[in-house]
Amino acid sequence: QVQLVESGGGLVQPGGSLRLSCAASGFTLGYYAIGWFRQTPGKEREGVSCLSVTDGVTFYADSVKGRFTISRENDKNTVFLQMNSLSTEDTGVYYCAAVIYNWNSYSWYQARIYDYWGKGTQVTVSS
Repeated sequence: QVQLVESGGGLVQPGGSLRLSCAASGFTLGYYAIGWFRQTPGKEREGVSCLSVTDGVTFYADSVKGRFTISRENDKNTVFLQMNSLSTEDTGVYYCAAVIYNWNSYSWYQARIYDYWGKGTQVTVSS
């Protein structure tokens, strides 16, 4: 059974950093793409970043380029999202998701293509 479990969220002051982890089980991170999304009340889930595991290509939303970094640790089947220079605009529930069947790099930011989702971790940026 495929499972994705996020961790690392919390409360941080503006300008601070957090590192989110997405631990995957039930499949091997060899042939998938893993994405990070965030959501705030009343808004649609927003694609933040994605890692195409097959070729290592990464994708970022314009709002996080230069501040967030997505990476993987193969031995532990874990994908990370390092978030620096956080602002209040980054507040939300962060989800990781895996796409297996419908991968299309042009659609990396679209939640509809992802097949499996974690339950999310809350990130709050506040002074």
